[in-house]
Amino acid sequence: MKTKKKMLIIADNGAVTRSVAENIAAVCGKVPFADWSAAVISAKDFSPTMLLSAKAFLLGCEKPDLPEFTDIKALFKHINLAGRPCGVFSPQLNAVKYLSGLVRDSEAALGDPLVVGKGAPDSRKLKKWVGGIIGGKA
Repeated sequence: MKTKKKMLIIADNGAVTRSVAENIAAVCGKVPFADWSAAVISAKDFSPTMLLSAKAFLLGCEKPDLPEFTDIKALFKHINLAGRPCGVFSPQLNAVKYLSGLVRDSEAALGDPLVVGKGAPDSRKLKKWVGGIIGGKA
């Protein structure tokens, strides 16, 4: 049996970002991403070792500079994730900019950000965005 590639989705506990994170996780494991699985983890419960097995990761938050991202911010200044696919999402443009800045020092391969409305985007839009991050087609 083929091992699935793992995606880690790190998000705050905001209603919108949690909903988007869960919807993204639901997209993984289905065509065209059948060789992927996704785990959603709260930013406050994140541990750096969780990144070890992840082939890609996503970050989502509703507001910039949330306390639960302090350790992640420090980690990404000191870890090399060169070429690892990464994406950021938020309902607010300033939060997307904040998350993009967090990732910059790690040299992860940051894809186009996803700015969502107050509700989760439809699955077709999420598939297209996830495909842009991990290199698949939707």
